[in-house]
Amino acid sequence: MAAGSRRRNAGAGRGADTGIAGSDRIIAAAMELIAAQGWRNLSLAAVASEAGLPILQVYRIFPSTTAMLCGLFRRIDEVVLATPAEAEADERPRDRVFDLLMRRFDALQTYRPALVALRRDLPADPLAALAAGSALLRSMRLMLEAAGIGCQGIAGAVVVKLTAAVYLAAAHTWSRDESTDLAPTMAALDRRLRGIERWLVPVSRFARNSAAEA
Repeated sequence: MAAGSRRRNAGAGRGADTGIAGSDRIIAAAMELIAAQGWRNLSLAAVASEAGLPILQVYRIFPSTTAMLCGLFRRIDEVVLATPAEAEADERPRDRVFDLLMRRFDALQTYRPALVALRRDLPADPLAALAAGSALLRSMRLMLEAAGIGCQGIAGAVVVKLTAAVYLAAAHTWSRDESTDLAPTMAALDRRLRGIERWLVPVSRFARNSAAEA
């Protein structure tokens, strides 16, 4: 099992109707509706009703349901990175990535029924799937940068996509993981990260390798 501590963070909560709290309220309402009715039945009007907000206020924050989905990714990024990913003395780059990706699964626990529905429904909505895929790649790049992994150039693009593939594969296990400690998810994530470990190069060594190849 990968080393490195797992630091749990609370998920997005409800609060005032402005700023981040307003966004959280809308995202939570959207996730509840997706879990109950699926992605294809989601609408701004339905989310506004569920959140108890005027539709214009919802529109000003998220002009489309796809924007809400991307907003979820962004909010989870913020929750995960609220605590810095501090490296331990004997910690490998893979361990820091493991820790950050497990934080994501922790933060997403509240929304798991909605994410299972999204995994089922999004392939039938290519535009939303494309937007979600782009948001996921941005999130993975951010996770790697927070872990001190080089992400620049062609090699960087490859490691971002490999990490996204690892994350999605582990998410499949997580979606069915009913354990209290998410041990099956941790095992699946660790196993798949080992498979791409040679690509998880620290920024300093990544820069030296890039310079040597130039």
